[in-house]
Formats: sequence, structure tokens, C-alpha cells
Amino acid sequence: MIGLTEQELASIRRGNLKQLASRHLLGVDLSGAQLEQADLSQANLRGATLTGADLRRAQLRAILQGVDLTGARLQSADGRNADLRGAILLEVEAPEVSFSGAFLTGAILSQGNWMGADLRGADLRGASLARANLVQADLAYANLSGADLTQADLEEANLQGALLRGANLSQANLLCALTEGAILEGAILEGTCLVGTPLAASRVTPET
Repeated sequence: MIGLTEQELASIRRGNLKQLASRHLLGVDLSGAQLEQADLSQANLRGATLTGADLRRAQLRAILQGVDLTGARLQSADGRNADLRGAILLEVEAPEVSFSGAFLTGAILSQGNWMGADLRGADLRGASLARANLVQADLAYANLSGADLTQADLEEANLQGALLRGANLSQANLLCALTEGAILEGAILEGTCLVGTPLAASRVTPET
């Protein structure tokens, strides 16, 4: 992978350099960078700082372990199968983003706007999605074992076949969510809205 000069980093921040496929960006500070529609395919951004960055419609199928994306704009970005283990995605704007098949183990996705996001088959074990907006998000067959979904809004979300073993869904909103085949063994459902789901008729008893 080819590194970047200081001049190139400045160009990225201004939005003048967006062809970054396979580039070495390990630990760089790109806070507030203008990367709308940028191509970061296969780039190594491990440990980078992208707080407040504009990554709308960007290609993010990259190494993003431990990246700080707090407050970033990710609308319609393509992060399929990306490695986001331990990443911080606090308060992001990510409607319609695609992170299907992505590795998000231990990531922080709390308080973000994930409305309509594609998270099918994503690995979200131990991730924090507390107070996240996941309305109409597609989480089919995602692994949410041990995830924190406290007060998350999952209205009309697709949770078919999702693994939710030991997940905390306290006070979450699952109104009319699709839950067929979901596994909720040991899940915490205290104060959870299950109206319009198969779980409303056969509620899982939360463990204490």
C-alpha cells in the first residue's frame, strides 16, 4: 500500500483527493474531511480519526478497525464486509448505509441515525446500539449476541433470523418488527414494545 504526504492529506481534508483505494491511512487524522463519494476500497484506515467527516456515498469496503467516526455523515455509503471491529460510530448520520456482512464486534453505534440501514448478516456481537434509530433497518441474520440495544428504535426493522442471545433490549421499540426465526435466548426485554410482532403473543421471559 502507498502512503500519503502531508500535502496529500491536506488535499483529502479539502475534498480535492478522493481516489484512495488501497492507500495506507493507518492512524491518520482526517477530522472533518470532505470525502463524499470517495473511493476508500481496500484502504487501511486502522485507528484513523474521521470525526465529523463527510463520507456520504463513499466506498468504505476497507479496514476500519478502531476508527473514530463520531458525528460522521455516512448516508448511502457502501461498507459491505468492512472491518469495523471496535470502531466508534457515535451519533453518526447513516440512513441507507450498507454494512451488510460487516465486522462490527464491540463497535459503538449509539445514538446514531441508522434508519433504513442494511446490516444484514453483520457481526455486531457486544456492540452498543443504545438509543440508536434503527427504524426499518435490515438486521436479518445479524449476530447481535450480547449487544446493548437499550431504548433503540427498531420499529418495522427486519430481525428475521437474527441472533440476540443475551442482548439488552430494555425499553426498545420493536413495533411491527419482523422477528420470525430470531433467537432471543437470555435477552433482556424489560419495558420492550413488542406490539405487532410474533413475540407479543409468546413473550420471552427475560432473565434476571
